[in-house]
Amino acid sequence: MKSSTGRWVTGENFFDRETELRLLRQRIEDGNHVSLTGQRRMGKTSVARELGRRLEEEGWVFLFADIEGASSPEDVIVEFAKEVKRVQPLVKRFASGLGRWLDGRIEELSALDFSVKVRAALDAANWRRHGENLFADCADYERPVFLVVDELPIFLNRIQKGDDGLRRVDEFLSWFRQVLQEDHPRGSLVVMVSGSIGLRPLLERLGIPDRINHLDPFRLGPWSKRDSEDCFRRLAEGYAIQMDEAVPGAVYDRLGIGIPQHVQSFFARLRDHSIKTGGARLTVADVDHVYRNELLGPSGQNDLVHYETRLKDGLDEANFLLAMEILAEAAIVGAFSLPAQRCLAADYERIVDEVRVRIVNTLEVLVHDGYLAESDGDYRFPSLLLRDWWAARFRGHHVPLRDRPRAGR
Repeated sequence: MKSSTGRWVTGENFFDRETELRLLRQRIEDGNHVSLTGQRRMGKTSVARELGRRLEEEGWVFLFADIEGASSPEDVIVEFAKEVKRVQPLVKRFASGLGRWLDGRIEELSALDFSVKVRAALDAANWRRHGENLFADCADYERPVFLVVDELPIFLNRIQKGDDGLRRVDEFLSWFRQVLQEDHPRGSLVVMVSGSIGLRPLLERLGIPDRINHLDPFRLGPWSKRDSEDCFRRLAEGYAIQMDEAVPGAVYDRLGIGIPQHVQSFFARLRDHSIKTGGARLTVADVDHVYRNELLGPSGQNDLVHYETRLKDGLDEANFLLAMEILAEAAIVGAFSLPAQRCLAADYERIVDEVRVRIVNTLEVLVHDGYLAESDGDYRFPSLLLRDWWAARFRGHHVPLRDRPRAGR
């Protein structure tokens, strides 16, 4: 088993998730469209790709469309078409509908040239029709088709920030729901959507959560302590790294929760540490050293900037500001409490509209996306790595909410 940080894995490098794969496979084979959710770095893309690989071995067609970079519905149809290009009978039927734009031998076109030609043929007036035809062709194909649409929330969030954004999001999702509910043979085309920001919190904020009621939600949770330790041992065996028996448990205890990418990242830095020390046997002291100086150091914080970036992608400016205050408070003080919530509302009530509602909505996003967990009204980091990173980020800059001066005090 090889180490992989920051990218999806499949095949022999894919670890565990057998229960989740069985459950997801059953839903897909039953013809249910799925929304795959879960907090950051939980391995959603890896699970989706591994499921697709296994279905492909059983005769399915597996298509994976990453629409993170899409700026319009036309761009989304292009991404779908790029995946379909690998299936000649399907792409030829699609190309015939584009007329002169795709005359000639499609198989001789590079992926870039194909994308350019398809995009040139699409506009605001015809993307729905060509998209419907593409989905209908997939549903009518001789083999069942499994289509994964990755980063749908990022695409929707991007277009909702533009002119007439809410209408455009509503229009696209209404179309998407319609084409998935067409009267095709059950299970002939099954779609799974996923993303690194929460889809439902975004649509609830926009007031249209019912647009995804046709998608069966499936939440991917963290690894257990046992699974996290087993993965670490497998990685160590793959690189012939010697270690004390207590090392895998110490890694998990430092992380606080079994987020797959964090286990992988911790291992990669311990492997580098082993090389630097001449292949010395790893100890618990090495775990503590690498955690403090590597994971919480500049290189580790570069990894975790992803969390801040994705949070900014998913929130508007005011809610992002509140989120940063909440996370700093939870990291420095140890929890974001009900009194702290009242203090935060008092601090921002003159500069942020509907601040109390915004705080509640922001907390829902932070919980949904795994930054915080709620218990008896207090919000804390389930991930000790995230907590310590955020504490390092704001230590010396964040004044606890209870200690801030206010009018009338």
